[in-house]
Amino acid sequence: MQLPKLLPTTVVGSFPCVKGTGLSALFDPYKKAVQFAVAEQLRAGVDIISDGQVRADMVQAFVSKLPGINGNTVTGTIGISEKPITVADTRYALTQTKYVKGILTGPCTLAYALKIATPAYRNRDELVLDLAAALHSEAKFLAASGAYMIQVDEPILSTGAMDIETAKEALKIIFRDIATPSCIHTCGRLNTISSEWTRLPVDVIDFEYSVSPDNLSDISRHDLRNKKIGCGCVKSSEPEVEPVEEIEKRIRSCVEVFGAKNILIDPDCGLRMHTPEVAFAKLANMCEAARNVRAEL
Repeated sequence: MQLPKLLPTTVVGSFPCVKGTGLSALFDPYKKAVQFAVAEQLRAGVDIISDGQVRADMVQAFVSKLPGINGNTVTGTIGISEKPITVADTRYALTQTKYVKGILTGPCTLAYALKIATPAYRNRDELVLDLAAALHSEAKFLAASGAYMIQVDEPILSTGAMDIETAKEALKIIFRDIATPSCIHTCGRLNTISSEWTRLPVDVIDFEYSVSPDNLSDISRHDLRNKKIGCGCVKSSEPEVEPVEEIEKRIRSCVEVFGAKNILIDPDCGLRMHTPEVAFAKLANMCEAARNVRAEL
């Protein structure tokens, strides 16, 4: 995988939702939110942006579009959405920059958020694989749209609630016959799963470092098999905007362990819960810190 520059900056995904108003908002109240999220990421200096994930929470954005699901309940066999779910917003972002990551909520995380009320599935492992098949369709749409990277968000893996071998099989299904670079993001402490997690079949593994600094040493113990590393160097869980110098220290620590040519810099997780001003400031400081460290190398 070829990175756009040394120490490229990116986002995990979400940005605060600023809906539109007026007549145009009657047709699509989220159109302005997408445009605003894209513009703010670029204004902050982010190299690889997302569409902002502003239309719904990470679960409902997908399960509300899939046959076999009613609300948060699985009522039948999971089907494939008739239309792309996220592609229109991704295509808009691609009109502003060629470096856009498409983002999918992972099938393990989706399955854990759903109640099974059908004999079609005996357990969540079976559900995960059908969800992965549905997400494969969306991944193909994203690849065809020209997305630079496709990221799967699986925060549930760090809790140990879902079998990581099932996650591995699910990722194989999602990215089958897709050449677009693949990524998995998992927040939280990874000490209990780091060995298996670092072997997942993706091109980029993205982890939380700012509030879980021990993840750095846990991950570095394993053979990463030429994977790129997404290093969360900004706290997404706190409203405080860290000083540039503090973020620089985290970036330097990651560079010392993984090498500057192998890492991407991003926040620990999405920024949707913050005000737009705080989200922008966090991204702007992150980008300034990356530029400063890049200039040292």
